[in-house]
Amino acid sequence: MIQYKKRRKYKYNLHSVCTYHTGIKVEKEHKSAFIEIGTDGLLTIRKGYAWDGPSGPTIDTKDFMRGSLVHDALYQLLREGVLDQKYRKRADEIIREICVEDGMWKPVAWLVYQGVHLFGGKHAKPDMIKAP
Repeated sequence: MIQYKKRRKYKYNLHSVCTYHTGIKVEKEHKSAFIEIGTDGLLTIRKGYAWDGPSGPTIDTKDFMRGSLVHDALYQLLREGVLDQKYRKRADEIIREICVEDGMWKPVAWLVYQGVHLFGGKHAKPDMIKAP
């Protein structure tokens, strides 16, 4: 049996390491080629990670990039079953927090949160396909 995933085109490729304290406590540390989350909730995204940037009807601005990176990595962990689906709301809150930290106007960051929270659910669902 094989396992595979359909892939989307990605716009960006990370050329540095990004870490963020998520506040999400996991029972077991997870390490993959590009993403790691420790039991203390520290998320590490490694050089080479590819992501599609901010989604929806928006502009890819500097105050949006780090938030979209961390959010995409967390959604990947949700899709892969590393994180329980109950953490999707926290992932959505994190994008808002990071965008504000990076200079986004709070009302705009609130709209970003609303957008991902209302319309992002299907992108957090497990997506592994199995074939004989």
